[in-house]
Amino acid sequence: MTTSRLILAALVSLASAPAAAIVGGGAPQADGVARSVVTIVGSRGNFCTGALIAPQVVLTAAHCVQPGADYKIVDYGADRQPKLQDVRTVAIHPGFRMQAILNHVATADVALLQLAAPAAGKAPAALGMPDIPIQVGGRFTIAGVGVAVRGDGKSGGTIRVAGLIATGKPGTLQIRLVDPVGQGTRDGLGACTGDSGAPAFEDKQSGPAIVGVVSWSTGPNGTAGCGGITGVTPLTLYRDWVMQTARQWGARF
Repeated sequence: MTTSRLILAALVSLASAPAAAIVGGGAPQADGVARSVVTIVGSRGNFCTGALIAPQVVLTAAHCVQPGADYKIVDYGADRQPKLQDVRTVAIHPGFRMQAILNHVATADVALLQLAAPAAGKAPAALGMPDIPIQVGGRFTIAGVGVAVRGDGKSGGTIRVAGLIATGKPGTLQIRLVDPVGQGTRDGLGACTGDSGAPAFEDKQSGPAIVGVVSWSTGPNGTAGCGGITGVTPLTLYRDWVMQTARQWGARF
């Protein structure tokens, strides 16, 4: 099967009526922070979330765009029919380690995609860093295209948002977010399959800014799945690399 057919096959699993949530009841959204969010599909059949930080630059998670596959951005037009946009270059942070992600351990899970043309109908989001020190209970917003029902690929593909709070011992290497109601002990709001690479926003004086990237999730009480903890890689240590790489590609901020 050709690369294009493999990527189109990945889109089939996303073609469905909108479902209810990121997981746990997050609302579908097209405006606000959602205007920067894009869907990334790969020739291995995977899909992830990314966020536009310049007209032709997308921020996502490194584990989403590993070497050995081709990647495209999906544009859903007014007719809701998916159209593929070419990715020209992929840059993965040199400090990224895949084994760390598999173990839910902090690593430089950050990557950039250079698009062949500006993403249609999208608006770049501001890039920032979390307020330091990051406080337990600090509020963040994630926006992703992942599944609303674990194991049901057809429930993905719609941009949804969720307001989460920091728990545990948040720091410059990792932030763990939970639903403010369930606190990670029962099913609640959180990232799921396809939300990897999703932007985590924090409100600043000038408005929402991307301060991290979704890297992993668990079910309630640390079980396998979704709706418990959402693991975020903050940009505190990686924003300079992101900005320098994007500027090398001609991006202006």
